[in-house]
Amino acid sequence: MIKNEPIFPADRHALYEQHRYSAAIRSGDLLFVSGQVGSRPDGSPEPDFAKQVQLAFDNLLSVLEAAGCSLSDIVDVTTFHTDPEAQFGTVMEVKSRVFPQPPYPNWTAVGVTWLSGFDFEIKVIARSPAK
Repeated sequence: MIKNEPIFPADRHALYEQHRYSAAIRSGDLLFVSGQVGSRPDGSPEPDFAKQVQLAFDNLLSVLEAAGCSLSDIVDVTTFHTDPEAQFGTVMEVKSRVFPQPPYPNWTAVGVTWLSGFDFEIKVIARSPAK
């Protein structure tokens, strides 16, 4: 029987405790990473949108590293945007730095009306490297 293993980065932020969720769950060789936002250590949103997007990716990388994974292990990405049309260029700039070359992961972008004070969120599914 596969046991679900919670994963937290060393610098886990206040949102995990405040909202009672795991940063990620490893189930077998799959890693399901919860939506990561551009939060400061106290859980508050970074007000500058470009910095918020970069911080969300930085938080994602911290979770992946805590699980022994890297960006190249990502299989599927879902992003959430409060104003996709206005934000897409900024998101693509950061995405191009994070994923500079193929193979690129699957990607689904979803427009939403509410992200609890944030304007961008990213969640992924990754395959854990063989141990």
